[in-house]
Amino acid sequence: MKKLLYIFIFTFVAAFTGNAQLDRSQPPKPGQAPTINIGDYSKFTLPNGLKVIVVENHQVPVISWQLTLDIDPVMEGDAKGYVDLAGDLLRAGTKNRSKAQLDEEIDFIGASLSTYATGLYGSSLTKHREKLLSLMSDVLLNPTFPQEEMDKSLAQYLSALPIQESDANAMVDNLISSVVYGSEHPYGEVVTKESLGNITRNHVTDYYQTYFKPNTAYLVVVGDIKAKDAKKLVKKYFGKWTKGEVPRKNYNLPSSPAANKVALANREGAVQSVIAVSYPVDLKPGHPDAIKSSVMNGILGGGVFSGRLMQNLREDKAYTYGANSSLSSDRLVGRFTARTEVGTNVTDSALVEILYEMNRLVNEPVEQEALTLVKNYLNGSFARSLENPRTIANFALNIERYNLPKDYYATYLEKLASVSVEDVSAMAKKYIHPENAWILVGGNKADVAPRLARFSEANEVLFYDAYGRPVETTEVSVDADLTAEKVIEKYVEALGGKEKLLALKDVVMKMTTSMQGMTIEMSSTRKAPDKVLVTTSMGGNVLQKQVYDGSKGVVTAMGQTMELSGKQLEDMKAQANMTLELDYGKLGYELKLLEVENVGDKPAYKIQVTSPAGSSVTDYYDLENGLKVKSVSSQDTQMGPMTVTTSYEDYREVEGLKFPFLIKQQAGPQSVDLKLVSIELNKGVGDDVFSIN
Repeated sequence: MKKLLYIFIFTFVAAFTGNAQLDRSQPPKPGQAPTINIGDYSKFTLPNGLKVIVVENHQVPVISWQLTLDIDPVMEGDAKGYVDLAGDLLRAGTKNRSKAQLDEEIDFIGASLSTYATGLYGSSLTKHREKLLSLMSDVLLNPTFPQEEMDKSLAQYLSALPIQESDANAMVDNLISSVVYGSEHPYGEVVTKESLGNITRNHVTDYYQTYFKPNTAYLVVVGDIKAKDAKKLVKKYFGKWTKGEVPRKNYNLPSSPAANKVALANREGAVQSVIAVSYPVDLKPGHPDAIKSSVMNGILGGGVFSGRLMQNLREDKAYTYGANSSLSSDRLVGRFTARTEVGTNVTDSALVEILYEMNRLVNEPVEQEALTLVKNYLNGSFARSLENPRTIANFALNIERYNLPKDYYATYLEKLASVSVEDVSAMAKKYIHPENAWILVGGNKADVAPRLARFSEANEVLFYDAYGRPVETTEVSVDADLTAEKVIEKYVEALGGKEKLLALKDVVMKMTTSMQGMTIEMSSTRKAPDKVLVTTSMGGNVLQKQVYDGSKGVVTAMGQTMELSGKQLEDMKAQANMTLELDYGKLGYELKLLEVENVGDKPAYKIQVTSPAGSSVTDYYDLENGLKVKSVSSQDTQMGPMTVTTSYEDYREVEGLKFPFLIKQQAGPQSVDLKLVSIELNKGVGDDVFSIN
């Protein structure tokens, strides 16, 4: 089979300087930390156990209501995804209202109402508060989880997965989940096509019935309402919520590797790598180390442009636009991560610098000036956060949930001001572990894997798929009897044979796809030996036309015509050749059999094909049946190089030759599924079809 077509999809710290002259050689002397008046809040508990926090703010006639379940994360097993699905479906219909009715009533009062796995949130004008509460109460107490809405949501979940498979950032996120936390921890589970396929309505209803209980919930009320009025309304709309026993879970604390390990998720054809150095930490919310460790992380890379990672990787080395680190606290397990995105050619160099900065922070005291800068930044961020009344509500919720001292946030600036150089060094030694980390990379395996093994104590790279699952790679030895040419020969035979392919005079294909609810029609007409016409239409109107007449190629769109040249012309010429694989040797293409690699759950031969002009594409051929199952290439766009992945599925025989009836293409964040609806062979297409005026 040959390249059918390519679809290219394109989607169309302020700094303030004072007038005064400052002595930059001397850091400002710290003043006494101010006393912060956080503001008070009211709290009460209903007889059913619902704990309510009220923060009054009468400046704007708006009230928000946020209900949060204080539950332990749930292990979802082979049905990962049902917890989030349950949260989405809370708003999908009740015993009293359909989803459409809920949407209409919420819109009518200009309110917002969202639901999620651990609660719901609503906001409206003060005058509509009872109407909103009646809707929230109905959603919370009477959800029906309609199967029809569940099927729609699952379809949306499934449609988002292919994007992750071509997104190196998503790959690294999944690697963090799977290897840093592990399969025995709820944070280690990753949603897959298989797990979504295992979800039933019983999973959703069981989760709701088990965990949505008032005695494990907090309701935070913020806005234009007095505490006494809030209490009456909460009793009225949530007082009938029945309490019940909620299971608690205990999970083992994930451990860091005894020595550095390297894990790679292959993003075929990628010109950039996403890098993360990560490991779990035992850091609970409100821990005495929390503020001191946040200062330490700020110096390394925690949101400050002067952070060492940013200064090194961006300002000094020019490897990246951004590099950062995070040190998160969590009731179960916290995590440290240093992260950046760099060019493939400097992936290993960037890792050297990240580990260097981690080691430097552990082994050398920080400069007082750097410490003061980060403390000032955190001081300002904290002060600005107090302008939002929801900040006070979040503070109150944290104090209640995590059993923090009542003055924990009121004394925050005092504790921040007291952080010393010695404190930072102590925190670095405790929480920064450059020799006990997972080094995680999402990038092109062929380019970066050979240079990553040295970062592992075992001198090896562990390979994972896009969902963080281990994969086995079978290397093909250079002196093996099998060659790339033999793989291509098997492919030709699988299609129907050389004789059948050479007998092709012309092929006309019609395909359809859907974008944003609209049907797009595509037509491809090819004639031997070297002519092709591809049109894209919607509603009978031609959106784009590509033509190659054997020597010249043009693209017409929106009334404008552009003559093709360079790589674009080369691609059109290759697309016009219906027997390109038979002509590889004659045309000067170079073939290289790289290895055996799984495509999905099936092994495939991986072959790099380089044209005489230097363009490269990586093709995958099923080990068993010989058919081409995937192609990966890089296309130049206005946004920079973009990896295009094309999958070929559902091969069917037409007049003795096999054609893929489903072509899936992923270009950056955009994906499209092309379905072949008709195909005609040797119908006598005339040369005039390909004429270029």
